Amino acid sequence: MIAGGNYHVFWNAFLISLVPGVIVLFLTWWLRKKNVSLFIKLLPCLLTVISSLVIFYVSIEFIRGFEGAAYGILAFFLLGAAAYFLATKRITVISNTKKG
Repeated sequence: MIAGGNYHVFWNAFLISLVPGVIVLFLTWWLRKKNVSLFIKLLPCLLTVISSLVIFYVSIEFIRGFEGAAYGILAFFLLGAAAYFLATKRITVISNTKKG
């Protein structure tokens, strides 16, 4: 246990950001199975990045304080998940084009 810290805020934000992250992951996987264009496959990740940036901006500009910090942490973890999914999607697309 971390002495004197509210570390549970980070875990709560991380766990809450996993829900939309997993939804984006399954939506991207489903679109990959449908054989749609690359832009459509990347669209859920791009929309998640945009929404996390909007959440972060709203948390700083309008909410402020401790509640704003919680939204900012949520946006940070959501942005990290979206960036990870976007990077792995691009890596799989690059590796698939090199094979064939």
